[in-house]
Amino acid sequence: MPPQSLAPEQAIYYHECLISLGSNIEPNLNFAKALNIIGHECNLLATSKPIRTAPVGYQQQPDYLNAALLVSTPLEQEAFRAYLKEVENRLGRVRGAIKSGPRTMDLDMVAWDGKLLDESYYQYDYVRTPVNEVLAISGRSLEK
Repeated sequence: MPPQSLAPEQAIYYHECLISLGSNIEPNLNFAKALNIIGHECNLLATSKPIRTAPVGYQQQPDYLNAALLVSTPLEQEAFRAYLKEVENRLGRVRGAIKSGPRTMDLDMVAWDGKLLDESYYQYDYVRTPVNEVLAISGRSLEK
C-alpha cells in the first residue's frame, strides 16, 4: 500500500526563528546545555560561533558569551516565546531587580519567519554580529 500524504488541514507548518543567546554565569556550560535542549526540542538550522562581550548597562558583572541560532518550530510565535522563557528557567535563570544583571541564559527572539522583531539588532554588536553570521551560513535575510 503506498504511503498516504496528509490532508492540507493536517499538514504541519514550521516557522523559522532567529534567537539571540547570552550568558555570563558559567557561560560555556550553559551554552552547551541550551544547545542540547534546543537542538533536541527544535530543528536547529544554523548556529554562530560564540563571541565574548563586555556587559551593557550594569557593569559590575563578568563578560558575556553571545551567539545566535536559527531554528524551525511548529509552535506559533507567542507559544515559542513562552517556550524560550521556559528554557531559560530550566537553565536556572533568576530574574532579579537589575534587568541587565548576570544571567545563566538569556534567549531572545530576533526574527520570526524572516521578519525582524528586535530593534536591538541595530543597537548592539553582540546581537548583530552573531545574527549576521547565522544569516550568512543559512542563506537567509531579514525583512525590516
